[in-house]
Amino acid sequence: MDFEIIGEIRQAETFARGSAIRELSRLRKFHGLGNWRKRKGFATVRLPDGSLRDAEIHWYEANGIGKCEFKIKRYLDI
Repeated sequence: MDFEIIGEIRQAETFARGSAIRELSRLRKFHGLGNWRKRKGFATVRLPDGSLRDAEIHWYEANGIGKCEFKIKRYLDI
């Protein structure tokens, strides 16, 4: 993750769970067994150059493991 999430993630929602996740076997191999969900939301992020941007972010999450593998999907133009 080459960015830092500033504040809270807004409007978080689950859009895939269990076998609907293409990366499920890799997630289980690297992070462990769990009830995996792929989620998305909006947050303010600090980029490596120090600038702040609003972005849509995606991540994987499982009970007992937590949030893993954040990625920026798109920047929001305001």
